[in-house]
Amino acid sequence: MVDVSGKAVTARAAEAECALLVSARLLRLLRDASLPKGDALTVAQVAGALAAKRTAELIPLCHALPLAAARVRVLLPRGECAHGGALRVRCEVRAAARTGVEMEALTGAAVAALALYDMCKSVDRHMTITDLRVVRKSGGSHDFAEAAPPSPTSPARPAHSVRPHNTSPHKPAETYAPSDLMHF
Repeated sequence: MVDVSGKAVTARAAEAECALLVSARLLRLLRDASLPKGDALTVAQVAGALAAKRTAELIPLCHALPLAAARVRVLLPRGECAHGGALRVRCEVRAAARTGVEMEALTGAAVAALALYDMCKSVDRHMTITDLRVVRKSGGSHDFAEAAPPSPTSPARPAHSVRPHNTSPHKPAETYAPSDLMHF
């Protein structure tokens, strides 16, 4: 686990999103709140918020952070969507901490989408969860916000900047290889 004890506690925020591609029939059932399993949108919101709070239990070496807020929203596409559409699942997380909350936001969005998948799979077995990414983060040294979200159905992706190779806490010629792990 990275030592963050030397960092100052600051207000941290992050928002992540993913898309869930669904059929027209499922979209109608979601809009009418008439799914066989019940209110999938509310279940997804609760599942995402709970997952964000438990991220450190799911992701190895992730710091346990005291979240001040975790908000999940599921945005349905507008219009008729005769061929189905893409639901946008967003998770916004806030905390006062020494490290960022991007992993909590990503986990919340992913688990909310998984909960939707579970609630809706009896209606649409061809759903696809796609495009999980951080869209905004603040409170650290590398704040950013996406200018406009890409279309979840378009394969075009923005160019990503790659950080320099030598950003580890180890000496430049040193390579980290764990040697104290049990092998199963």
